[in-house]
Amino acid sequence: MKKAFVMLIHFGYWLIYLLLLSVIFTIGNMQIRRTATFANFLSLFPLIILCVVPNLISFYSFYFFLFGRFLSRRKILSLIIFGALFCLLSAFSGGLLSLVFFGFQQAIFHDAREFFVLTTSLFLIAAIHGAVALVIRGFISWYTEIKLKEELTQKSFELALALIKSQINPHFLFNTINNIDVLIAKNPTLASAYLNKLSGILRYMVYETKNEKISLAAELDYIEKYLELQKIRTTNPDYVNLNITGAPNNLTVAPMIFFPFIENAFKHTENKKNSNSIRINISIEKDKLVFECENSYQTNESRKQDFGGLGNALIKKRLMLTYPDKHALEIADGEGIYKVKLTLYEN
Repeated sequence: MKKAFVMLIHFGYWLIYLLLLSVIFTIGNMQIRRTATFANFLSLFPLIILCVVPNLISFYSFYFFLFGRFLSRRKILSLIIFGALFCLLSAFSGGLLSLVFFGFQQAIFHDAREFFVLTTSLFLIAAIHGAVALVIRGFISWYTEIKLKEELTQKSFELALALIKSQINPHFLFNTINNIDVLIAKNPTLASAYLNKLSGILRYMVYETKNEKISLAAELDYIEKYLELQKIRTTNPDYVNLNITGAPNNLTVAPMIFFPFIENAFKHTENKKNSNSIRINISIEKDKLVFECENSYQTNESRKQDFGGLGNALIKKRLMLTYPDKHALEIADGEGIYKVKLTLYEN
């Protein structure tokens, strides 16, 4: 939710409260004095301050402190205890203001019963404002989460289009199809196997990328098929090295979360005749998944690594929305080596 709208909610709430107080006190003053004058209204100003300041303390203590610390974490008992303490603080601040504005000669400072009634009244009013603060903060949080999910859906759609444009590109498809066509005459069995891999990749990109999460095993299978198809474009299949440690089991991952980095490595790597020009390591650990990809390139090459045409900003945005506070992306570029390390945390 935009800050301007949040501020408008706060302003509207306190404006309504002040108007209500003004109406109540003005009516009460008219009944006592029978006439309503501007001077009579000004005489109510200290009383209005007395009714506003303690409740400001209560409202924003609940809004900023208690909601995030206790209610959002469902610590209800702690919320009640600390809420009562803040309401008491609000009530005592009201008593202090009463002393400042109206003097020590008031009955509430000489009669224990009067003091108890005032303190209890201020406590209950502070509690009401605190409850309203929790409701408003809860509504804002709920609305923000809804908008975030909508933004994630929109970004996922944009990413899907970008992925299709980046991955199913004529250059990759034409080269792969031409290589398979050459293999048909030389080795029909191998050509059929590669054609099945290409079909699997296209099927994966059309159907699997629509899901928010897919199995890690399916993602790894897609990566392996893609690498196999890239290898038939060169006489040196050893220029790509893939190492996977750990078992995927039932783990899930956002579809094609690693592919932009892999495609980027193929786009910018140097001569494919060199072995291990591209090195990909995927480590599946107990509480995290670590993806590392590095490729060599000509140091005099003028280029900007752009993650397969998706753009650095879009990749980071997708990670932030899909894995909020549960990922770490490290990029290093120097001495002819471009390195990417992406860590996805389970908890």
